[in-house]
Amino acid sequence: MSSSNKLITWQKRLAPSPTMTVAVTVSSILLALLFGSVLLISTGFSPLEVYHDMFTGAYGSTYGLSETIVKAIPLMLAGLGVSIAFRMQLWNIGAEGQFYMGAFGASGLALAFPSWPGYILLPLMVVAGCAMGGLWALLSAVPKAKWNVNEVITTLMLNYVAILWVDYLVYGPWKDPQGHNFPLSARFSPGATLPAFGNTRVHLGLVFAIVAAAIIYLALRRTRWGFEIRVIGENSRAASYAGMNIRRNVLLAMFISGALAGLAGMSEVAGITHRIQHDISPGYGYTAVIIAWLAKLHPVAIVLVSVLFGGLIVGGYTVQTSGVPSATVYMLQGAILFFVLGSEIVTHYRIHFGRKEEE
Repeated sequence: MSSSNKLITWQKRLAPSPTMTVAVTVSSILLALLFGSVLLISTGFSPLEVYHDMFTGAYGSTYGLSETIVKAIPLMLAGLGVSIAFRMQLWNIGAEGQFYMGAFGASGLALAFPSWPGYILLPLMVVAGCAMGGLWALLSAVPKAKWNVNEVITTLMLNYVAILWVDYLVYGPWKDPQGHNFPLSARFSPGATLPAFGNTRVHLGLVFAIVAAAIIYLALRRTRWGFEIRVIGENSRAASYAGMNIRRNVLLAMFISGALAGLAGMSEVAGITHRIQHDISPGYGYTAVIIAWLAKLHPVAIVLVSVLFGGLIVGGYTVQTSGVPSATVYMLQGAILFFVLGSEIVTHYRIHFGRKEEE
């Protein structure tokens, strides 16, 4: 004699539909905002008023929208960078340090050759920024490729080395004698300044980001390298069996990842601050990780999500005038990441109800 009991199991979906992916992502953002509302109410603020002020401050005027794009530019570049590494299951958490090293490389040229014309100096600054960011990423990629050293730890720790190196420079050798004792370098010459659009602070870095997104999109879908990146990320054993050079691709993917984060640093010093200084990044490299996951590593989506997060930053500045803590922005960013990661279960698995036979 046998009886049957209900059995609930998780079954992996063969291929999540685009509609479901978008719906789950949007739901994750809404849940994060709801979670933020609970915290805002608990601290005595009206969520509707706070969110309204954040939205209008970031998107409700030409100035607010331009500042949102300014904040989105480094997020786009760093987000595109980490997405390449993530596609290979390489967890590059070092975009912040690579951003700083890119800013360092570009600033070194700007300060050393202030008399050079822009058509020579700016391209060299781009190369220096990308090279320093990429080489900084290789410091983690080489031990990963040769000895399988955990890249999460090495990339994360190198962030602090890069930040402290820049601090040493702006507090010491590169400190501006005319800077009233502030930790910053001398101002760059006009030849080391990226052109801006109109009367806004939106600069040529936006073009860098859009072109980079287009190139990555095409490379991942139309080139052999893009095919290898996808295969290695999905199944490294199968890729190795097929003759793909995994070590070479690890080094190349991490270098490009770091180079894009370095380009973000170059764009920031050449397009916005026009000098290198203490705390030049409010955490762009860390926010880029959230953006990459929220965009599901899609280059075009990364550009759009970066504008959303740029708005969060600008909106956060706006609501501070009402007494809302600046940490609200980072709380919302963390909540979005938490819910997006949680939604991966719904996106890739479904609940199956069955019956278990018992004798």
